[in-house]
Order: sequence, then C-alpha cells, then structure tokens
Amino acid sequence: MKLSVFWFAWAFALLVSMASAATVEHTFIVQNKAVTRLCKERVIVTVNGLYPGPRIDVREGDAVIVHVINKSPYNITIHWHGVFQLFSAWADGPEYITQCNIRPQKSYTYKFNVIQQEGTLWWHAHSGVLRATVHGAFIIHPRSGLFPFPKPYKQVPIILGDWYDGNVVDIYQQVLLLGDVRPSAAYTINGLPGDLYNCSRNQMFKLKVRPGKTYLLRMINAAFNNNLFVKIANHSFTVVAMDASYIEPYATDIITIAPGQSADVLFKANQPIGSYYMAASPYVVGQPEVLFDTTTTRGIVVYEGYKTSSKNYSKPIVPILPHFNDTPIAHKFFSNITSLMGAPHWVPVPLEVDEHMFITININLERCPKNGTCQGVFGQKFSASMNNESFVHPVGKGYSMLEASFYNVSGVYTTDFPDKPPIIFDFTDPKIALDTKYLFTPPKSTKVKKLKFNSTVEVVFQNTQIMNAQSHPMHLHGFSFHVLAQDFGNFDYTKDKHKFNLVNPIFRNTIAVPAGGWAVIRFQANNPGMWFVHCHVDDHQLWGLDMVFEVENGPTPSTSLPPPPADLPKC
Repeated sequence: MKLSVFWFAWAFALLVSMASAATVEHTFIVQNKAVTRLCKERVIVTVNGLYPGPRIDVREGDAVIVHVINKSPYNITIHWHGVFQLFSAWADGPEYITQCNIRPQKSYTYKFNVIQQEGTLWWHAHSGVLRATVHGAFIIHPRSGLFPFPKPYKQVPIILGDWYDGNVVDIYQQVLLLGDVRPSAAYTINGLPGDLYNCSRNQMFKLKVRPGKTYLLRMINAAFNNNLFVKIANHSFTVVAMDASYIEPYATDIITIAPGQSADVLFKANQPIGSYYMAASPYVVGQPEVLFDTTTTRGIVVYEGYKTSSKNYSKPIVPILPHFNDTPIAHKFFSNITSLMGAPHWVPVPLEVDEHMFITININLERCPKNGTCQGVFGQKFSASMNNESFVHPVGKGYSMLEASFYNVSGVYTTDFPDKPPIIFDFTDPKIALDTKYLFTPPKSTKVKKLKFNSTVEVVFQNTQIMNAQSHPMHLHGFSFHVLAQDFGNFDYTKDKHKFNLVNPIFRNTIAVPAGGWAVIRFQANNPGMWFVHCHVDDHQLWGLDMVFEVENGPTPSTSLPPPPADLPKC
C-alpha cells in the first residue's frame, strides 16, 4: 500500500469510527504461588496465579476498572506504568505517594480512563520489591483499528524480566539492612529463563512464525535493575513506537531497552526456514561485574515448516550480542529516535518554559548505624539522591502524600525540593567528585516541587561521578515528556542548547540518562496530583533516588482533582 493511500485509509477510518468507549473490567487476586525455576521451587507473589501477570487489552478512550484483592502476606499497590491518569491520580498506585498500601485480606478498586495514548505500556506492583514478579502488559489498541503503519500479522508481548533465586522480599530485607547489592540469578523472556541456565532447557520462550509474515513485538523491560540488549539472530527490527507514542520508523538489528521502558517493534520472518535464538543480555556501566547479573536469557523463533527430526536439522542460529558496557551501541539507539509528527495523539513541544530545573543524579552512601554491620563500600550502606536530597517515603504519617495535599495536612512532606544542586562542580570528573565528600552522605528527606497547573517544566538530569556514573532510567508518573537532547559530559546551556530538538523529539515516560552524561526533558503540568519521579533501577529507587512533583489544581472544577474514592486504603 502506498503511503498516501495508507494515510488516507487511516484518516477515513478515524473519522467514521463511531464506536463508543467500553468499560474494561478485571479482578486481580494477589497471592503466593510455588514456581520452579533454576532447579528449585520458590514461592513468589503473583496475580491470578500467573507469572508474568494477566495481560490487559483496552482501546484508546476506554474506562478501566481493576478490583485488586490482596490474598498475599504483604502490603501491595499496583501502578499503571505510563498511563496518564488524567484527573485520576488516586489510581496511580505508588505506595505512600498517591495511596496507602492494600493490606493483606483487603481490597481496592482502581478506576481510570485511557485517553490520548496508543501502544504498549505495563502494570506492576509499586510497593516494596514485589514488582519483581507482580507485573504484566497493558496494551492500548487504536480505537480506529488502524496503526500508522501496515497492520502486522500478529501481536506478541515480550516481557523481559529477571529471576532472584529466593524470596525477593527476604533477599531485599537483608540487602537494605546490610546496605549491599544482590544481583539476580537469571534474566527471563515472558517469565522463562531459557536454555543457558541450569534445569531450564524446557523453560524457554518459543515463538512460532509463518514465513513472510510481519509480527508486532510489544517489548517491555520489567527487569528489576538492568538495561538490556535484545537481538534475534539474522533478523532486523523496525521500531514504530516507544512508551505508547508513535515514532518515525527506526530500522535496527538490536534493541536497547531500559527498566520501565516499552517498545513496539516490527519483526519480519524473512529468513530461510529454520530456528533462530532471541537473546537478551545486560547493558551496564559503572559497576564491577560482581555487582550485576552478567548472564544471557534466550528464547527461540521457529519457522513453520521447520522439522527438527529431518536430516537437515541444525541447532538454532545464535545472535552476537554486544559487550555488557558497549555504550556507543546503547547511545546510538537511545539518541536517534524521533516522534512521528501528525500520528495519532502526537504532541508538539511547548516552546515557552515556566520552570527550569537542574537535577543531579547521585549514587551515595548512608552511614552504617552505630554497632551495625554494613557491607557496602567503606563499610557503609548504599544511598542515592537527586540534588543531594535522598527521598524517604512518609511511612507512619497516617496519610499518603496525595491525601495530605488534598486535605491540607501538614507534617507529611515539605515543598522545598531544590531547583539545583547545592554545589556546582565538574560532575563527570571522578577525582573532583571524590573531593566533595559531604555529598557522599546526603540528608534523608520527603520533599516535593510545587508546580502551577498548566505550567511548562524543563528539567536537566545530570549524571555525576559520585560513586561512579551509571545509566539511570528516570521515570515520571502522570505524564509523558519530550526528550529534547541527551549527551555526555557536563551540561552547558550555552553550548548545548543548539542540540535541542524542538520539532519532533521522542515523547516518552522513561529516559535512560547516559552514564557520565545528561538528558533534557520538557513537559506540561496539566494534570493535578502528586507525581512520583524516580530511577527505575529499583535498587536506586529504594536507596532514595526519587522526588515528587505536586501539581496544583486548575482554575475550575473540571481542571481540579476530584475527592478520593470511598475505598481508598487507609494508612
């Protein structure tokens, strides 16, 4: 189909589509389940007994109702990662930010609308460390039934995760107590580790494809801590959307995807009939190999008509993956994507900026308690901060932050999160970073930045070399943002502003800030509520690499946050 004809067909279908919005309703029963991986049976927390959890399919414009019934022994909340939650902040889910936890044997019903988004998102637990196994795909289909690209033959969710060899809650209780790091034991594709791990030859994701057909792989990185490289041997991809926003089709033979990110990827079965490995391995910078999982997960793509019993049988073809610290490959992928102008729900860049923020991202230390035993660097605990403030959830305050804001309750948080770091130095020079010793142990605080309704906010995220520079996937709840630019070194507005893409930058909810570099984002604060900003490397989030935007109500009832639902959990 010629492009002009295709666009006409899409526009016509959009105009004549008179289908009314539907209500999509699910019940999530959160419960323990025994699952065998890597030769051992482990008890994990699941939703409806599934790992990964159930897939939710909606159409743009639908209303969503999810009844969450907690039959697990742990407190839980669910976050609908990337969903705008326009005027429905009570349904966003991060514990102590927008709601208190759903306690064991209690329930809560999440209600929200899916507006002006299409593509692949996901849902996951946002309490403690339960998202390691409590997660699933959230797919928003076009209301018109048409994509801004030729319709694929089939759509296949690909959830990339990791597996901890033990109860992840118990593991992280020890990690946080001792202040160290515990890498996962395996990576997974749709919950299966693949044949490179012990006892896992029969626990491998298999995708059967028909020769000549095109498949839409809906990729999600649900891994707890690591960016991942993804390849299919002898095949290439065309990326068409990221974080539920359409992009200019991007041809590549490798995907780089950070924790929290999603990508819609076209894959054509255009090779000789046979079998080919799909593989994923980590992209990690700034950490010694002992501190992260260096393994590789594999699935297999098998063409219809391929018979393993034939005399021409050969083993699956293996892709060549980059070295774990191959920054040029990762940066090329992250920095070469642009949005598809004129596509459904395309959002132009706001050009006038009301709030400028410069936020440093730091890995730090926390002093070991007196008479305690800590196993982090220098016998301390690991910590993390933004602008030298290490975030603490307001546990034990009696209210979530959103409730405190709505009811004007003091003592839960303060509104003095700084617009810039306390010291300006050569952030990417490890020697100078070592000299700023008092930045090693930042204060613990619960601070927010207040924003006027409809104000435009520009944030520079600057990585630092304090305790080594790493790639940080920064996720903003409640909004997607334009990524104006990203690069290495220290950000300098005079020098770097010419790099800003103000025409068609990518529009997403999670940005992998380059190790030893920076990224500039811009968004319009048109959604009242408390919106969590955090690194989606969960170790870093647990250490305090977080802050919150408090967006004020608009001038009318229709631009203000409604009261909380009657069943909102109590602290």
